[in-house]
Amino acid sequence: MSSPALLPVSSRRLAALSPSSSVSFYPHHRATLRLSEKFILLLILSAFITLCFGAIFFLPDSSKHRRFDLGLQDVLIPHIEQGRPAGRDGSAGPQGGGGGVMVHGGGEEHQHRHREEEEQLRKMIRADHERALEEAKEKLKKSKDQIRAEIQTEKNRVAQDMKKREGKQLPLVPIPKLVGINNGDPGDPDTREKQEKIKEMMKHAWGNYRQYAWGHNELKPLSRKGHSTNIFGNSQLGATIVDALDTLYIMGLFDEFRDGKEWIEKNLDFSVNAEVSVFEVNIRFIGGLLAAYYLSGEEVFKQKAAQLAEKLLPSFNTPTGIPWAMVNLKSGVGRNWGWASAGSSILSEFGTLHLEFVHLSYLTGDPIYYKKVLHIRKLLQNMDRPNGLYPNYLNPRTGRWGQHHTSVGGLGDSFYEYLLKAWLVSDKTDTEARKMYDDAMQAIEKHLIRKSNSGMTFIGEWKNGHLERKMGHLTCFAGGMFALGADGSPDDKAGHYLQLGAEIAHTCHQSYDRTVLKLGPEAFKFDGGTEAVALRQNEKYYILRPEVIETYWYMWRFTHDPKYRQWGWEAAQAIDKYCRVIGGFSGVKDVYSSSPAYDDVQQSFFLAETLKYLYLLFSSDDLLPLDYWVFNTEAHPLPVLRSMNTSLSGNVAFQ
Repeated sequence: MSSPALLPVSSRRLAALSPSSSVSFYPHHRATLRLSEKFILLLILSAFITLCFGAIFFLPDSSKHRRFDLGLQDVLIPHIEQGRPAGRDGSAGPQGGGGGVMVHGGGEEHQHRHREEEEQLRKMIRADHERALEEAKEKLKKSKDQIRAEIQTEKNRVAQDMKKREGKQLPLVPIPKLVGINNGDPGDPDTREKQEKIKEMMKHAWGNYRQYAWGHNELKPLSRKGHSTNIFGNSQLGATIVDALDTLYIMGLFDEFRDGKEWIEKNLDFSVNAEVSVFEVNIRFIGGLLAAYYLSGEEVFKQKAAQLAEKLLPSFNTPTGIPWAMVNLKSGVGRNWGWASAGSSILSEFGTLHLEFVHLSYLTGDPIYYKKVLHIRKLLQNMDRPNGLYPNYLNPRTGRWGQHHTSVGGLGDSFYEYLLKAWLVSDKTDTEARKMYDDAMQAIEKHLIRKSNSGMTFIGEWKNGHLERKMGHLTCFAGGMFALGADGSPDDKAGHYLQLGAEIAHTCHQSYDRTVLKLGPEAFKFDGGTEAVALRQNEKYYILRPEVIETYWYMWRFTHDPKYRQWGWEAAQAIDKYCRVIGGFSGVKDVYSSSPAYDDVQQSFFLAETLKYLYLLFSSDDLLPLDYWVFNTEAHPLPVLRSMNTSLSGNVAFQ
């Protein structure tokens, strides 16, 4: 197996990989039948229909046998036999008697009515069958050229319908009050110089992507060519362009921003046969497009976000409404990662949709997006949770938890983040989300947060009844989350959670400081005398991740303690020294080696998150103030939806 530093990994939460192995996925392909094969297929289909329906019509009707309403038995019988009436959609109806369907007899009148209904169904089926046979006969009379022309006409009609849907006008809605979308001059010359250095790093990363990988999802900075991973399918969707747009705008790099906008207008097409990660496409593409729209006011970004969102909706077509991890943008077919606990969906994936989907409903006037994420929340509220913890795996078919593994790092992290941020984006009116967040934090503190022998605070992982004393780089975002959620904590715990955020920030800084490169490893242990150090080779890599710097920024905003700017500057210098190459920035495979090998990948989240958080760290607080903006888990800023300046209560999506 290749080094994990070479594997496709997402910006937080979960890469499209098993924690223990690399997995390759291949997109679905459809074989195209030759014309002569279609004639044969029509003949076989006609014969099959005749055989099947002939059996229905000529087999004896034995009303003495157990009866089933045609087409409904598979849906109704399981619920009836369990003593529960069935709902309209085949799901269990309300508890209690009444409303059920009687299947086993029930009197002569009832049986007579059933016979009449069944006879009507038979007539309908017979008519459909005869019509299908006539259509097949007519097809066989036509020439190959005529059939080919009909197929092309149908293709053109479908294409026109898709264009109409994609070009449909979205409703005009009041734009939230936008505060602090530019400038951010820190005032003092030393900090301004650091800010300018971060901007120069951004120009180096973007410029090389622009030169060597334009339109590709990511850049291979050593090879100087395009790069992609299975989370984006097999298509060139320009992930880096979409992910970097808001960072370019915030930094005042407007020429680069216009280049990105032009590419999106002319080339970004979601009608492709590509199987993508619902989670990654949501946080990077929809989040990035929405942020670019709010910052710039350019309608093309809103239109593209709405088009993509419609492509993701089929992923929710599961028995529980918990979405599949992947969906084919063309066919709408969804599935889960093969390694994820017996076909389960993943908490940090289906739990990290709320911010973007709420904004989609607001901007489009379509409540479906809001309803989808609210349904997920209601389902989770009604489930039993072991020790009050949310396991990382949930089966979308059965609605049951998979293996009992709980983490505030990969597989779980951004679910908790989005509970808090759902409350914040609602202008602190979504108290249900806040209650779920507070209850989760209480369970996490009780079962996962511990002190090391030297007194460092860390967040372990709960696996099948025991605590693993390991913390991932991804988990380091939690320091910022605790600080962000301190205000509004129950029982006057604001000071406690701000202090907890500071302790996590300190621990994560130690994981950086104890390496040769002064860059943090992917995961680090707290066993015996080993503290904040990676022991396994496949945990020693750094792939330009942002989580530690994210926590530094939040802690700076809430405390203005100068150490957070100092720690951030140390990280920026280390990235510039050890990750910078002629063709951009690359991850490294071993942060404990003085001459590390490169992984040759410039992740899109490096431009979206790492450099953005560094720039904000050296900017004044009036740039994207947290009273007005909420950052999605890919660091894309979305405005707080305040009813007083958005007329939110008048938006049909929220009525």
